[in-house]
Amino acid sequence: MADHTSGSNEKAKAVVEAFPKKLNRQALLSFASCVHCGMCNDSCHYYLATGDPKMTPAYKADQVRKLFKYHVDWLGRLAPAWVGGKTFTDDAQLEELKDVVFGTCTMCRRCTISCPFGVDHALMMRMTRGMLSAQGVAPEGVKVVSNDQWQTGNQMGVSQEDYLETLAWLQDELRNEVGDPKAEIPIDKAGVNIVFVVNPREIKYAPMSLLAAAKIFYAAGEDWTMPSVGWDNTNFGLFSGDDKLGAHMGNLAYDQAIKLGVKKMVVSECGHGFRATKWEAPNWAGRDLPFPIESFLETMVEYVNTGRIMLDPSANRKPVTYHDPCNLGRSAGITEEPRFLLKRACMDYREMTPNRQENYCCTGGGGAMSMSEYSSRRLQVAKVKADQIKATGAACVATACHNCVDGLTDLIKHYKINIPVKNVCEYVADALVLRRAAHVTEEMPAELRGRSVLVIDDDPDVVTYLTTLLQDHGLKTFTARNAAEGIKVARRERPDMITLDISMPGRSGIEVFTWLRSEPEMTGIPVCIVTGAIDFRQLMYHRNVPPPDGYIEKPVKADLLLMTVRRILEIKLHKASPVGVS
Repeated sequence: MADHTSGSNEKAKAVVEAFPKKLNRQALLSFASCVHCGMCNDSCHYYLATGDPKMTPAYKADQVRKLFKYHVDWLGRLAPAWVGGKTFTDDAQLEELKDVVFGTCTMCRRCTISCPFGVDHALMMRMTRGMLSAQGVAPEGVKVVSNDQWQTGNQMGVSQEDYLETLAWLQDELRNEVGDPKAEIPIDKAGVNIVFVVNPREIKYAPMSLLAAAKIFYAAGEDWTMPSVGWDNTNFGLFSGDDKLGAHMGNLAYDQAIKLGVKKMVVSECGHGFRATKWEAPNWAGRDLPFPIESFLETMVEYVNTGRIMLDPSANRKPVTYHDPCNLGRSAGITEEPRFLLKRACMDYREMTPNRQENYCCTGGGGAMSMSEYSSRRLQVAKVKADQIKATGAACVATACHNCVDGLTDLIKHYKINIPVKNVCEYVADALVLRRAAHVTEEMPAELRGRSVLVIDDDPDVVTYLTTLLQDHGLKTFTARNAAEGIKVARRERPDMITLDISMPGRSGIEVFTWLRSEPEMTGIPVCIVTGAIDFRQLMYHRNVPPPDGYIEKPVKADLLLMTVRRILEIKLHKASPVGVS
């Protein structure tokens, strides 16, 4: 390879030197085969929404391909300018490349299925992301989450104590939901049929999804378990291009499953989590697995077909449409299973157009939800998906991926569509033919009554609603209508927890949260974000402090608020006086 790198700075030189080492047969085909026919243009939601030629897949790939033409292509090594070859020599060029591969592509692979030559643009984007990430050139959120996975084994930095406490709380909810005091969420149960690995969002911010899965396992009489370690099915190695991180996350789950002697691993509804866990991580880790891996969608279909669960669609009467996650539809071929389930769990199923392998990305794929610096662009190009949803006339959206739940929720708020988004398992759980008991949230446990909650929100109606609901369930409340007042009351009253709005006049809720997490006397107070704003991701992924303890979107549902408050207060109480997990 010709030496064109003299005078380059160290990061650029390292990227250039890494490039030929990353090439494999598929990558070489993709770099060499593009004829710029333009057939991929209309496949990309970035281009469709903006009309900007720089957003076409071929143009974006050319920003990486110029390196191939300069250093690898035989003609490019002789006359690089003739074929458009160029190398990288400074940090500014790497930052420009970062904007392209992280900020203008979700690696959804819709362009790949449109290419007559099979050019895999997502492969080129991931390969380049990996070279940049290795030099620390990546969005801050990607770096934070990757570090959390290295350090704690999950992308949200959930401690094992909080994880186990959350499962104990959910077990109580399950028992009240199904009316059976013996119902359980087993932990590290050896020799079972299924080990269930989940997205950390289900532990931290979306317990209703995990509760729905537990309810379905209960109804099916399944012999299953949650692992105490290796429970995170997400894998930021796929997004960052870091194969070592990808192998690390896979090995955590595989090793625990082997230790427990399970028959199979089931992955909760997460598009990239399923793809990474089933196919990519075994390759990154270089190992064969002694058990099969399947999506929870496949598991639920089996339960219906074998009569292990029965569904009553009258429980879901509103028209529902389904969004195909890119990594399930295009990269895993799972398209019919969710439709099979929704048509049996809902009265009125409506198809989105286009769909299945042709469906447009939710705009949150490729780790985009963690990249707050690109959120404005992400929402701009989300118009394509927003138009798809509106055209169905549906009153709710189902999907099978937590990234998609977040991405769709954001664009629905931005484009004022105002309909809920839930995972498929939640619709199935609602439709289960099962004797139901009263929700545990109808009563606050005696040990929590009298605990105090500070409500910080500038909307007087929201303040009245939240405080009335909390007071009716035996909790003491304080209120504040802006950031300055919230800080003052928090300092004076030292509440047991705080609910915090994001969008407020003057200082934002993000500033208040950062202050709460930075002040030594405040760090022990758990915070639940209650907001309709879409910039909550900054606290989840783009942060220098620990993330919030809970998240509820507006308009607030009473049962979800009470469940979340109970979980947060119980975990805080148990930390002060540790108890074992039942």
